[in-house]
Order: sequence, then C-alpha cells, then structure tokens
Amino acid sequence: MRTADTLEIFVPFWGDPDLLDATIESIRAQTDPDWHVTVVDDCYPDPAVAERFARESDPRISYLRNEVNLGITRNYERCLELASAELMMFMGCDDLMHPGFVATVKAAHRRHPEAAVIQVGVQIIDEQGQVIEPLTDKVKRALMPRVRSSTELGGERLATSLLRGNWLYWPSLVFRTEVVRRFEFRDGLPIIQDLALMIDLVAAGETLALDPTLCFSYRRHTQSASSASLLHGSRLPDERRYYASAETQMAARGWTRAARTARHRWTSRLHAVTLLPTAARLGERSALRSLLEHTLERSRPGQDTGDGSARV
Repeated sequence: MRTADTLEIFVPFWGDPDLLDATIESIRAQTDPDWHVTVVDDCYPDPAVAERFARESDPRISYLRNEVNLGITRNYERCLELASAELMMFMGCDDLMHPGFVATVKAAHRRHPEAAVIQVGVQIIDEQGQVIEPLTDKVKRALMPRVRSSTELGGERLATSLLRGNWLYWPSLVFRTEVVRRFEFRDGLPIIQDLALMIDLVAAGETLALDPTLCFSYRRHTQSASSASLLHGSRLPDERRYYASAETQMAARGWTRAARTARHRWTSRLHAVTLLPTAARLGERSALRSLLEHTLERSRPGQDTGDGSARV
C-alpha cells in the first residue's frame, strides 16, 4: 500500500534483463520498505522480461509494457505521467541502490522540503559490477561542490557550477513530482537532457539538495550511448546548440557569470580534446573533424533547442 511518504521509482527499461533483475533486487533490499517501483518496458524484444514480472508477488513491484516503442525521452514522459507520490525518480535499468538509498533520500527531503531535486553520493561500477573511476567521473567529482552534510544549493552559483561541468548522475536523482511536472523535457537532447532540465529548474528558482552519503552505484558501460555518440558526431552539435541556448537563457535571467560559463563551455571542449587520440588511432576522420570543430568553436547565442519554459 502506498503512503504519502512512498518513494516512487520508475525504471524505463530497454537493456539487459539480468542487469534489470539486479536493479530490482537492490530496490527490494532497502532498509526503508516504503517504496514502489514500476518497470516501464519500452517494447524490449524479449518475452522473458514480461514473464518474469508476471510471477512477481511483491505488491510494491509493478510492470508495464508500452504499446509502441517511445524512445528515451518519451518513455521518461510516460513515467512522469504515471507518478502520483510526492517524490519520484527515473532509475537506470542497470544501476544499483545501496540498502540505505531510500532512507537517505527521505531524510534529505525532510531537511530540505522545498528542494525540487535530491542528489546523493554515487560510485561508478562497470559491466561486472566492479567499482571504477574513469577520467570522466574524476572530473565530475572534482567539479561537484564539496559539502560535509546535506546542503541546499540554487541560484546563479548552482547554474554556473552545472554549466561548468555536469556533475549530476541522472538515474540517481529524486524529484518532487509536482515541480518537475511543470517543465518540459527538451526535444533533440537525449544525451544531455538531464543538464537542460536542471538548468531550466534552477533558472525558475528551484533548488537542489546535495547529500554526500554514498548510496547509489551508477553503471558506466565501456561502449555507452553517450561515448559512442561523441566519437560519431551525434552528440557534439547538440551540445553546442544547447550551450548557446543556455547562454541566452542565463543572460536573460541577468546571470552574467553563468552566461559566460555556458559560452566558453571549457569542460565540454576539453572532453572532446581527450577523445582526439582515440579517433586518430581508429582512423575516424569524420570524428576527428567533429571533435576539432567542437574544441575550437565557441557556442553562438541565438541557436536554440527549445525555450525551456514551464508548462501552463
């Protein structure tokens, strides 16, 4: 039975069924039992997934299968439509909660009831579940504000920090449902829509509670969608368009420091530099051209990916 304090966990699914099982078991192992998880299957072509949940006896675990494949962004929207509790999240179908995750999130919410988003401490694991720390995550850790206990952040300082380098881990974020529902997911940004949504929230005056308690494992695959898209060029133009849009958005808000950070996008450009040797070694000429363009070209205000306005 769901209560006002229930954490609603949505798992948009398209992936490895075995890793999904591990995700569900990590939720089942929570010290705080007041949660409900819904797996939203985006037409994954393996009937064993539906069969496995048909045998599930725990009333806190639900399974839905979309009638048609919606894709990443539309499946997130589907999950949000289904949410009814005060707190909800979009958990990765291969990530893991530590036993104290739900309890930690609820404690942070009690301390910061107005915060729209909660980010907890995260560690990185590989395909085999081994703890790793790739360069990307070392940079994220260096950029993340250092706090000793649960701390509420917001305003231009938070926007500048996130535009300098996105240190959030989307699958671990917990949202206040009534707040996040007021904002659109940006079309055309499947890889960096987490940053776009967060900047829209912060620009509208919402805040984030950062709790350093380590209680979530984010699985980073060797060949992830984001890393593949970086080499093959689909992500970089989207990033440039987004940062140009963010510069305009921050300038309109009067946040000059955040606008300047979006214009220079140093971390995004340096990330492209680190991929140049890989592209050269693989003989990926088109990827080399794309990476060089991304490194050398500054974002141009006036490019747009959507206005980021709240829903009315």
